[in-house]
Amino acid sequence: MSKYETKQRKRLTDLFASHADEMLSAEQLYALLDDKSVSMSAIYRNLAELESEGKLTRLSRPGSRSILYRYTENENCREKIHLSCKLCGKTFHLRPSETEKLVSEVEKNDGFLIDRANTVLFGVCGYCMENERRTGVAK
Repeated sequence: MSKYETKQRKRLTDLFASHADEMLSAEQLYALLDDKSVSMSAIYRNLAELESEGKLTRLSRPGSRSILYRYTENENCREKIHLSCKLCGKTFHLRPSETEKLVSEVEKNDGFLIDRANTVLFGVCGYCMENERRTGVAK
């Protein structure tokens, strides 16, 4: 736990909690703060602290230079493997039954234990696949 729960840190953790299962950049966080009560430098400082405390996962989307953060303190996200759409950016939880199959198969076959809370699989969601089929245009 952080030494101090500043107003800025509380504002950021509340923002992450209200955007559960989303991966957000520092710039997106700043844009979501409609009152601009937290400066960009405070956002970066708090992101680094939250990450070092294990409360955030830092990711980069394939093909992008943007750094994204996902809040892992959300009760709904614990022990879940996440699926992230490369086209629309939405993030979903892998169904618990599928998670168990994947984790047990990898552990049994490869002797490797998957860290569920920090695992994100990138691909294309059903909505985007259907949209591409209908329009014939890839995003």
